[in-house]
Amino acid sequence: MSKPVKVTDGNFSSEVLSADKKVLVDFWAEWCGPCRMVAPVVEDIANEYGDQIKVAKLNVDENQSTASRYGIMSIPTMLVMEDGKVKDKLVGYMPKDKLVNKLGLK
Repeated sequence: MSKPVKVTDGNFSSEVLSADKKVLVDFWAEWCGPCRMVAPVVEDIANEYGDQIKVAKLNVDENQSTASRYGIMSIPTMLVMEDGKVKDKLVGYMPKDKLVNKLGLK
């Protein structure tokens, strides 16, 4: 059972860009209602698919430079990253089955 990794401006490079597998990065904030809705979905994916994908969460209020570097304008936004590059950008709440499909997880 794995949990999402908390990433920051300081460890984004080592945790996400240098990861040896696909990474789902959830950009969120404490005050964001849809972010709270998507949080359990992200937790479930970390739990169930942690061997296939790394799941990370980045608080945009505390880590503005990373959020702006990736052009995060609205939250929740999830980036799918592989080999340090953005492969997909998912904006807004997404139900678990749709997110699992988007990530190519089975």
